[in-house]
Amino acid sequence: MESQLALKPLLAIVVSLVATALIVLSGRRPNLREGWTLAAAAVKFILVFSMLPDVVGGRYPAITLLDISPGVALALRVDPLGLSFALSASFLWILTSIYSIGYMRSLDEHQQTRYFASFALCLSSTIGIAFAANLLTFLIFYEVLTIATYPLVIHKGTVEAIAAGRKYLVYLLSGGVVLLLAVAWTQSITGSLEFRPGGILPPTGEVKNLSLLLWLFAVGLGVKAGIMPLHGWLPSAMVAPTPVSALLHAVAVVKAGVFGLARVTGFVFGPELLQQLGATHVLALLAAATILLASLLAMAQDNLKRRLAYSTVGHLSYIVLGILLIAPDAWRGGIFHIVTHAAMKITLFFCAGAIYAKTHRENISELDGIASQMPITLSAFALASVGLAGIPPLGGFLSKWFLAKGTVAAGEPILLAVLIISGLLNAGYFFPIVGRAFFKRSSEFKKFDEASPYMLAPLVITAVFSLMLGLFPDGFFRLYWLANETTVGVLGVR
Repeated sequence: MESQLALKPLLAIVVSLVATALIVLSGRRPNLREGWTLAAAAVKFILVFSMLPDVVGGRYPAITLLDISPGVALALRVDPLGLSFALSASFLWILTSIYSIGYMRSLDEHQQTRYFASFALCLSSTIGIAFAANLLTFLIFYEVLTIATYPLVIHKGTVEAIAAGRKYLVYLLSGGVVLLLAVAWTQSITGSLEFRPGGILPPTGEVKNLSLLLWLFAVGLGVKAGIMPLHGWLPSAMVAPTPVSALLHAVAVVKAGVFGLARVTGFVFGPELLQQLGATHVLALLAAATILLASLLAMAQDNLKRRLAYSTVGHLSYIVLGILLIAPDAWRGGIFHIVTHAAMKITLFFCAGAIYAKTHRENISELDGIASQMPITLSAFALASVGLAGIPPLGGFLSKWFLAKGTVAAGEPILLAVLIISGLLNAGYFFPIVGRAFFKRSSEFKKFDEASPYMLAPLVITAVFSLMLGLFPDGFFRLYWLANETTVGVLGVR
């Protein structure tokens, strides 16, 4: 496959960096500040989407920013895996930006300039992660994302928010140190840090040392990916404003973790070496345990955002499980679930934020009959809940279907059972919320009084997007094709 020198990957990163500066300079002019946010989001998406025809045609835009030493460079390259992540993140950023304007105005939040500037910086680093051509470039953007998200986690400035921010930094910066060790070790073994389909590590290396290296990567990336017991920061971070929670859980931070695991397993180690090491079976069992435990913990949460947080912990491990099983269908399902989960989970967080903005209620036990006041919001919540439970025709069904087929192909009936049980658990912690909202009577809620159109329109669009991913998975954005092409590149089979 031919690589071509291109500025587009760099411009897709730079556009929100420029917006960050413009947002700060426009701090006293809210309309202009919000205008820069929306303009940057739109331009970023257009740039990312414009690279889709090249990638579909087998031409991968690439640019080297700086040659540091032989085998070490700051470089960008757009391949099917990176483009899939970037398309999802950039499209959802447009909707999150619109939603954020409505949310911040409805609640008259303070520090809005810092909020929108940090958001733009987060999306810049997310696209950098998606288009990183090697481990060094990935690591730099990965750590920038951690620092850029911190002001969003502590946005409310309360004691609880500051404590959550401190916990967030301890977990994620510690994971970053472990990841740095893994990257340095990889460089010492291979002399290269480049991402290459099928891996760059020698399949005949010393098994003990390479198994330890794999565990270092698993820990360094597993913190952001929310794998138990490294997930502790994630529920605590729910103290942040709801659009930030959506960013953490659907678009950027946790997805950077599972995306990094996909890069490492498929483009650093490769399937042949992973099978030789045998360590993936242990990691897959750990991911399966996370799926079940997180689902059980979700059922015990009355706070809506915390229930969604534990749901995210579980669903991230669906993706981890898929990429650890060296089976084409499992990889397709895992990579596609990065996108389908993003669409469905951001819908749920948007709904939670709309409910809070309108009623100031955060607990599930307080939502009896709320669908009489907010029928559109709760219908979108119900639709996304159905998808996350793996029920057709939502996108979540399709990704889970391929994951299930992958467990069968890999000869893992226990993991197949985990997927089936977790689907039932998903229904067990989502459907009672829908039941309360629609079928329990309450005189406390008004008749039809939805949140601001700035909040309502994005959650409707993401709900429809979740449905379209199931009905037309290879539609406008070619997201299923990108997942399949990534699988073919890594495993060499269709």
